[in-house]
Amino acid sequence: MDRRVGASTGASSTAGMTGEIDPPLVGRRDVLDGFTTLLDDAADGTFSFVGLAGDPGAGKTRLLEELAAEAARRRLPVLSGRATEFEEMPFGAVLDALDDRLETVAKELPERLGAPAAGLLATIFPALSVTATGDADAFASATGRYHLYRAVRRLLEELAAPEGLVLILDDVHWADEATVELLDHLARHPPPGRLLVAVAYRPAQSSPRLAALMEIATRIPVDPLSEAEVGELLGPKVNHARRRALYEASGGNPFYLDALARMETGAGTPDGTGEPAGIGELPPAVRAALGMELSGLSATALLVARAAAVAGDEFEPAFAAVTAETSEELALQAINELVARDVVRPSAPGRFRFRHPLVRHAAYESAAAGWRHAVHARIAARLADLRAPARVRAPHVERSARVGDQAAIATLVEAARSVAAQAPATAAHWLEEALRLGPDDPDMRLGLLLELARAQAVSGRLAEGKDTARELLRLLPPDDFPRRARAARLCGIMERQLDRPHEARALLLDELRRIPDTQAPAAVELRVRLVTESLRRSDFRAAQAVLDLMPESADGWEPSLVLAVAAVRPMPAYAAGLIDDAARYATVAADLMAVAPDDHLADWLDTHIWLGWLELMMGRYSDALQHFGRFLTVARNTGQSSLLPYMSAGQAQTLTMLGRLQEAAAAIEEAAEVARLLRSNESLGFAMTQQCLAATWSGDHESAVRLGEDLVGLSLGRREWWAAVARYARGMALIHAGRLDEGAEELIAACGDFDDPQLDPGTLMACCETLADVDATRERTQDAMAWADRADVLARPGLETNGGFAMLARAHALTASAPDVAAEQAQAAAAILDNGGMRIHAGRARLRAGIAYTAAGERTQARAELGAAAEIFAACGARTLHAQAVQAQRRVGVRVPGATGRAGGPHGLSRREFEVATLVAEGCTNQQIAERLFLSIRTVETHMSHIFAKLGVSSRVGIVSALNQNP
Repeated sequence: MDRRVGASTGASSTAGMTGEIDPPLVGRRDVLDGFTTLLDDAADGTFSFVGLAGDPGAGKTRLLEELAAEAARRRLPVLSGRATEFEEMPFGAVLDALDDRLETVAKELPERLGAPAAGLLATIFPALSVTATGDADAFASATGRYHLYRAVRRLLEELAAPEGLVLILDDVHWADEATVELLDHLARHPPPGRLLVAVAYRPAQSSPRLAALMEIATRIPVDPLSEAEVGELLGPKVNHARRRALYEASGGNPFYLDALARMETGAGTPDGTGEPAGIGELPPAVRAALGMELSGLSATALLVARAAAVAGDEFEPAFAAVTAETSEELALQAINELVARDVVRPSAPGRFRFRHPLVRHAAYESAAAGWRHAVHARIAARLADLRAPARVRAPHVERSARVGDQAAIATLVEAARSVAAQAPATAAHWLEEALRLGPDDPDMRLGLLLELARAQAVSGRLAEGKDTARELLRLLPPDDFPRRARAARLCGIMERQLDRPHEARALLLDELRRIPDTQAPAAVELRVRLVTESLRRSDFRAAQAVLDLMPESADGWEPSLVLAVAAVRPMPAYAAGLIDDAARYATVAADLMAVAPDDHLADWLDTHIWLGWLELMMGRYSDALQHFGRFLTVARNTGQSSLLPYMSAGQAQTLTMLGRLQEAAAAIEEAAEVARLLRSNESLGFAMTQQCLAATWSGDHESAVRLGEDLVGLSLGRREWWAAVARYARGMALIHAGRLDEGAEELIAACGDFDDPQLDPGTLMACCETLADVDATRERTQDAMAWADRADVLARPGLETNGGFAMLARAHALTASAPDVAAEQAQAAAAILDNGGMRIHAGRARLRAGIAYTAAGERTQARAELGAAAEIFAACGARTLHAQAVQAQRRVGVRVPGATGRAGGPHGLSRREFEVATLVAEGCTNQQIAERLFLSIRTVETHMSHIFAKLGVSSRVGIVSALNQNP
């Protein structure tokens, strides 16, 4: 989505053109008006995320300065930072913005945020390291990026209270991937409070992740100046011919215009002669202009400028002197000259910064490559003398180390391991550099390849991780079966996440054929992985066939392998209808897990997940929650975040079945976030499916349908269990949104027309019950009865809740013809479902009983059942079902109070909420509302949820009806 605020070509000026530091802005009125709207929203307590998009030198930084100035006039605190081109320091831009401020509140934060969160934040903010404890360090190492991002989100909430906060980050196209992921998290999960986040970036240099982030942000394009605006900016002293020449040469870019305007009149047209190498992003005329500006410096000033450019975007004079191999006195004299020529400017006390990153770029690239190499080496050595952390030294080490430099390799490996949990993309980069330098020890190289593959997988670089794992297999000796099996397992998991299940299976089979002893532990490891592949395809017979070849244990098996075999054994038995066998196998596996240490689980987490899903399907919700919770903890402790979506999805579905919808939404939020970081369709499909279901039962039908449509956009695997469940979720969303025909068609498709279903038996039963309800609603009594008959056939002895769903399906079908019998069936179903812990479905059964009793004229029993249903739905947060129950209560004469506790505005809504509600009444979609009010889609959705709650309605039609009433 291109949220274009102020898409005019209004101009911003740049410093130095007329001798003024910051002349008044020219144009940009629409942009400034957009800022006013965003700051108004922040003052009202609405979070906003805005991105200024423009080419290098277009005036983004100046506009951010205007935003900061306007915020200051409103007494809104401002914190600002920027990313830099040559560092890979994780979270560098955020650190630049927040660290100084955190020094002033470091002692208070553990109490305000909690010691664990403060300790986690201390892993990236040096200002907080003095307050970190040993426990905090342990907590930090035990958490994934998602929890770190949540901690930063909580930190921003604290910093924004109570005055508010404007966080400004410049040049985020240079930000490391961890920073972009953090910003993506904030945009998708807006912090409450008076907070505005504004970033500036170059679209042409943006990573795919940053470009995707800007699709959900409010986007403000910063376009080139028109010729008239260039003339206004240059002033009347510049004649028409020169003004026209400057406009054509600069393309209307303020920074290029500034550089060209600095040239002496009559100096000739720059032709690029002697242009600094490597400034490829600038037009030839501007490259020449920057080169001429630097060439006008004294030799010492140019030397110091180049050394400072290598050292960092911001630098200290003493460090620049060491880097340039000159005295501090001469370095200070050079800096005076650089300040006078506006090449660098004072920043923090005792520190200096280049006027613009492109100036630093020009200075850096103007130096000879060999000289830069030597300077990076001196900096790395100096930092080592200062005992700087490996992650600080690594950017210079990688640019100066020689092939075979084992000390440099050790530094890069140490740096990679220190940031792997929070910034795996950076870790992968440094591991790649370490491997490029050539470790002497072959075993070390193989170990680093394994670490690299894991880092690439966790950071979402699955294709590269898969290639690394295959390279590892190529290098391992053919008879090194144990290590080959581990590498093949890792590669198979990534192939699967890349939606290449056939390649995963072929690889596992190929490696299995190499092993002569079919009962050797390495062979069993591959067989277990093949079982999980079969389970994903709902090919339970194939899974059982492989399990039949394996004993429960054997000599030479590690305890973790015994546990893995036990974990996958129950699911095929359940699918075959052998409920007693499945229950027995599940109990054995659970008993083994209860006494197993976490490191035994860590080796086979991708396999153990199936025990949790089996317990969920069999209605063992307490066991499922316990196991999913433990799996999640072990995954975070061991950095296996690529598995979090599958575990969080199982946890969320269990919570949904128990009616704990708010907890389910929180659990699945993590699953979706991690899946997006991984860029895996399968992982994202798992997560979005559960989000869709949770939204459906919560009554957020617009979001549920949108999620269902998004699921269709994924490349859903053919004959895959998760793809069938995704179609089931979309069908449920459509039905609950009132689109019965479409939803029923999707449910039947999800069931494979019941000829060759990919869904598990429990979900098939739920489909039959829902389809019976749909056909009863459409007054197709015979069709509803047919679905009830099918539910009776599918019901499995030993699973009581199956019988409850079958009874409820029968109740739906009988309501029109035999309401008294339907009521009894629904009451019996409610008792069974309630006993099984399925609160929402028990409430649905009571709702059906109340409706049937109403049809039978038994108003007293109807009121009792409907009241019980309404209480259940209210407790669960099922808004639409609660509204249906309340409506049914009113039909039998129960007076039910409406929503209370509204705010003081029109209809109890805030100003912004009332604007949104009014546009809903006009028929606008969420996207149209976002464009009209300069908001992100996410912010509109947040307003919609508040409006639903305050008006006591559950649909857009309800909003319209409420607005038509007197406030």
